[in-house]
Amino acid sequence: MSRFNTELFIARRIYSARGTSVKFSESIVSFAVFGIAFGLFVMILSVAIVTGFKNEVRNKVIGFGSHIQIVNFDSNSSYETVPVSKEQRWLADLKQMDGIKGVQTFATKPGIIKTDEEIHGIVLKGVGTDFDWKFFKDNLVEGSLFSVTDSVKTDDILISRQVAMLLKLKVGDPLYTYFLNEESKTQRMRKFKICGIFSTSLQEFDQLFVLADLAQVQKLNDWTSDQISGFEVTINDFDNLEPLVHKIRSLTISYSQDNETVLRPVSIASKYPQIFDWLNLLDMNVWIILGLIIMVAGFNMVSGLLILILERTSMIGILKAVGFENISIRKIFLYLSSILIVRGMFWGNIAGIVFCLVQAKFGTFQLDPTSYYLDTVPINLKISHLVMLNVGTMAVTLLMLIVPSWYISRIEPDKAIRFD
Repeated sequence: MSRFNTELFIARRIYSARGTSVKFSESIVSFAVFGIAFGLFVMILSVAIVTGFKNEVRNKVIGFGSHIQIVNFDSNSSYETVPVSKEQRWLADLKQMDGIKGVQTFATKPGIIKTDEEIHGIVLKGVGTDFDWKFFKDNLVEGSLFSVTDSVKTDDILISRQVAMLLKLKVGDPLYTYFLNEESKTQRMRKFKICGIFSTSLQEFDQLFVLADLAQVQKLNDWTSDQISGFEVTINDFDNLEPLVHKIRSLTISYSQDNETVLRPVSIASKYPQIFDWLNLLDMNVWIILGLIIMVAGFNMVSGLLILILERTSMIGILKAVGFENISIRKIFLYLSSILIVRGMFWGNIAGIVFCLVQAKFGTFQLDPTSYYLDTVPINLKISHLVMLNVGTMAVTLLMLIVPSWYISRIEPDKAIRFD
């Protein structure tokens, strides 16, 4: 037979009789509950917005270069690359590796776009029949994507809206580009046709990359149809990026032989460290915000608990007089505080979740893309985040309440009963 929880029963009776309390104490307790609700609301928004911002910016950077690039060991950080063979013995094993989503070929060639009035430096990125167009399809603002076939190379290209505005170009216009061949030191001109315009709001990438047929880049580099700049690998989980880089490095080394081209995998985080280091700094900002908010909410609850104890001093004296121990009376007020905290957390969750869902659905709050890389406030609302925030808020707040609850042990029954 289960033991009747007397402390919880008394705490519930006190909570249900709150309307008979002194107005001053009632307002203090209500303010403490509001502090919990507002604090949790802000914490939900902080985590959802910061993680959403990180995911959106990270996915845009990955859209231009995938998670991992496998290139020639002799290639440097420039876009003038040393070619590798498209046929690799380890390729089949790579595609079957756990955590790998897809593998595609690519080639790059730095060049210049020239119009009657402007010139602009670009990187022509060649993509093949295995290219995943989803990222550029989602960010296409005008025109259409071009199709790549093995039989005939196309003159269609994809440029960004930023380049189009800078050079006063539109869909259907011819594009005259100039490239320098490193070996022959000769300049080559190619005429392309703009079939589509994309916009990702990542200024340094939008103004740099132009997408074309892989065969066009191979021809500009004087490469054969078997030669490419490397392979782009997409993975299922970004958190597994570094472990997969090590696995891929081990895989390529295991197949290498003497006098063969040495390949190396390069993660997107190491290719663009300035961006990913900046994104990692946002985690520290979130922890600081969460810490400050939960401290403020906790101190509000501490003041509320002390008011409740002072208001019920006579009751505490009576309970001690009839044989209640200090620890049992402390449990009563901790149970009561838990009820108030849960009430505040309930409304904080409702407000935070509703706000996030509305923002995710309608994009009510806008951003300046030139400053934030996004046009709306991003939202990444996860159940796991909600659970951790709620559990953390409850745990930290209750821990903060343990110390002020010791005040009960200092109350003497004879004085408390006469307390007014």
